[in-house]
Amino acid sequence: MTIRFSLLIFITSSFNLFSQEEITVEKIWKYYNYYPNWAEGYNAMSDGVSYSVRESDNSIVKRSFERKNKEELIFKPSGDFTYDGYEFNADESKILFLTDVKNIYRYSYSANYYLFDRETSKVQPLDEKRQPQTLAEYSPDGNQVSYIYENNIYVKNLKTGIVTELTRDGEKNDIINGTTDWVYEEEFAFIKAYDWSPDSKYIAYLKFDERQVKEFSMTFYNELYPESYDFKYPKAGEENSKVSVHIADIESGKEQEIFIGQYEYIPRMEWSPSNNELILQSMNRHQSSLKYHLVDLKDDIWGPSVIFEEKSETYVDVDDNLVFLKDGNSILRTSEIDGYKHIYKLSFDGTHTQVTSGKWDVIDFLGLDTKSNTIYYSSCEPHATQKSVYGIQVNGKNKKELTTAKGYNDAEFLKGMKYFIHTYSNANTPPVISLRNAKGKLIETLEDNSRLAKLLSSSYALSPKTFATIETDNAILNTWMILPHDFDSTKKYPVYFNVYGGPGHNEVLDSWDGSDYMYHQLLAQQGYIVFCVDPRGTMYRGTEFKKSTYLELGKLETEDILNCAKALGEYSWIDKNRMGIMGWSYGGFMSSLAITKGADLFKMAIAVAPVTSWRYYDNIYTERFMRTPQENAKGYDDNSPINHVAKLKGNYLLIHGAADDNVHYQNTMEMVNAMVAANKQFDLFIYPNKNHGIYGGNTRNHLFQMMFDYILENL
Repeated sequence: MTIRFSLLIFITSSFNLFSQEEITVEKIWKYYNYYPNWAEGYNAMSDGVSYSVRESDNSIVKRSFERKNKEELIFKPSGDFTYDGYEFNADESKILFLTDVKNIYRYSYSANYYLFDRETSKVQPLDEKRQPQTLAEYSPDGNQVSYIYENNIYVKNLKTGIVTELTRDGEKNDIINGTTDWVYEEEFAFIKAYDWSPDSKYIAYLKFDERQVKEFSMTFYNELYPESYDFKYPKAGEENSKVSVHIADIESGKEQEIFIGQYEYIPRMEWSPSNNELILQSMNRHQSSLKYHLVDLKDDIWGPSVIFEEKSETYVDVDDNLVFLKDGNSILRTSEIDGYKHIYKLSFDGTHTQVTSGKWDVIDFLGLDTKSNTIYYSSCEPHATQKSVYGIQVNGKNKKELTTAKGYNDAEFLKGMKYFIHTYSNANTPPVISLRNAKGKLIETLEDNSRLAKLLSSSYALSPKTFATIETDNAILNTWMILPHDFDSTKKYPVYFNVYGGPGHNEVLDSWDGSDYMYHQLLAQQGYIVFCVDPRGTMYRGTEFKKSTYLELGKLETEDILNCAKALGEYSWIDKNRMGIMGWSYGGFMSSLAITKGADLFKMAIAVAPVTSWRYYDNIYTERFMRTPQENAKGYDDNSPINHVAKLKGNYLLIHGAADDNVHYQNTMEMVNAMVAANKQFDLFIYPNKNHGIYGGNTRNHLFQMMFDYILENL
């Protein structure tokens, strides 16, 4: 094995030895001293040349992107009216306000909605009788508002005030209309499961029948008697919700189910913007087949046809990278069929034409300017650790890079596709946010975070995060490292591994890592080398690299982490007897495997909210990579840390939120049972009433202080 990085860079890097202000956990996680500013709430208006923005006093003003027009006051709140978000109707005469938001799971929420009429200047509840609601939105013509209340879909006519109940069978833990069940929300990453037709006459929606899905129960400790919270959670190999597709006629209130043959999942649906045509995506249980179904409402039978099917020996990814072209007969989509993720044009006759190409992955489909036929997207073309923004014609010609700074470039194109919000950072530079036109020209810097950048450069002795590759017998792996600011190559230093390692997520990115960056600087301040690697199975390296872990989650990733530990241990300035590792969620799975399978390499491990057996995790995520436990028992069990506890030698800290709806507390409890049975000593800390993120109040400060102290004591 070889490590490809410049030791000269590491060893001779220039550090500010005159600024020695101390980093502390409290400064990071209690007082948020290093939190950057963001520029949010820039909403393009229908004219395409101006935007609305929320001011500090909760008023809403309209401004020109080019500052050529005077500022216009759109809304000024009276009394103590506050809101969490807002949306204009089609002619921008009304505003729908989102208030009193309460989070449920990762994306879902409940809220109260209010309507503001710009002509009358009156604010009134959307539906005072049915509160709280969720997922309220205007119809395309702006004359109606749809919303979900107690698992049913409602529509309010803004001209008549009449409320129509489109569905009536919704019931908690039973039937869901228009929004998703827990596993769809978590793994297909959407909650709005209904969509208006372009002519505002129909709503297509998904119905989830959860009655055969088993319940999971969590306990909350708030009262004299603890409260139980029950919800439907399908674990690997277990029964899913039965999902069906329906289209409701708003005027008549009648609905019709759309039958599309055999399927397990409906992960996406979308109307054509110009025609009453609906694209449905369906998948089999293994997620190895993705079909596109076309439903044409001009057909009285509404019989869908399959216009395209993508198959894989492993799995097919689902994303939101789909847009209709103005010809009405084709769409743009992304696919990995050539070994890398690229943009394709799919005609409704089944013709598939590649638009982008190369040995790099498209990351985000940012939008389509239908007037110029320009596609905007981001990719890791510069390097797997970096992201840049590009424009390209639908025919694949005239490709242009719109962001040239090396690092991580994000873009949010605004309505009209004439401008975008550009967010740039690199590993050692806080975010700089600017407004640019579609050609990439800077219009205005919205936030440069100069205060934070100056604070870090002038007050602290920080060490740069430096990137490298480690070449093993099986792969070339991207890594980063942070050295102590007073690094001396004649001394030996302990190494702290920070890991995640799961599919669909990278940690080795040339982007600002916020509070985690400062926490790692704190460890470096204490004399630790901080190290991170993206093992096989992670993103932006093509499908061969990403899908190499199929059916064996944990096996190759652990091999890569252990090989990195062995390679680092060959250097004279590394104390190979003092290596520790920490991970959260999938990272907790990896750190648990490292301290067991790699017991001779790692002295200490911290596992936060870890998966300890994929048998306990949800079926959509787990079966995508592992198939079912009934089909692949060996893949599930051979790499479960539970089955390797006998190897444990070092110090092991388990941390979990008792109200984790995602990675259930059960994972930690089963790991505890196994370690007790094997007579292994360990440390355990549980946060009551906390979910997978383990936050709220002083929780994060307490958590990171505990982990910091554990590292100091045991590494």
